[in-house]
Amino acid sequence: MNVLGISGSMRKNGNTALLVTTILDRVREAGIETEYLTLADMDIRPCTGCEACREAKWCVMEDDDWAGVAQKMIDCEVLVLGAPTYYYDINGQTKNLIDRTYSLFHDRRLSGRRAVAVAVCADRGGERSLETIEGFLNAHQFSYLGYVCGRAYAPGDVVKDERAMKRAVAVADTIVRYLRPED
Repeated sequence: MNVLGISGSMRKNGNTALLVTTILDRVREAGIETEYLTLADMDIRPCTGCEACREAKWCVMEDDDWAGVAQKMIDCEVLVLGAPTYYYDINGQTKNLIDRTYSLFHDRRLSGRRAVAVAVCADRGGERSLETIEGFLNAHQFSYLGYVCGRAYAPGDVVKDERAMKRAVAVADTIVRYLRPED
């Protein structure tokens, strides 16, 4: 797969999912392989800080869904990571995913990929959510292809945010230009 989109929202078909899939749909229309994951139905427990990953080079917690998502992140060329904003930052499920990637940090297993950050907020705090995602991307040495910050509360409301929808299309076009520079 070339482009992996992850919605960290616990709302399976919420606004974060809508923005992430808008990007993926446009990329797929250009003939580029995409895959979409939602964390809504997944069990991703928090990092325990055990540090066993330093030696194992992989998170040693084995009985949740993190490993499958992590392997897909390793395998992708471009990651589109989206999260809703809860209390001025990303939600806990997305933070659990990010924190567990510490196990991949030691050998820089995610470096060299490209990424897009997506955040959705009802009113304020989206910028800080983007900063948290960008911090994750920077720590893992992703190259940044852009971001989308949408404003919405009720399911589906993000389509009314014209600026966010236009930005999602523009970011998708950036991904396409990166993966298909000859077009």
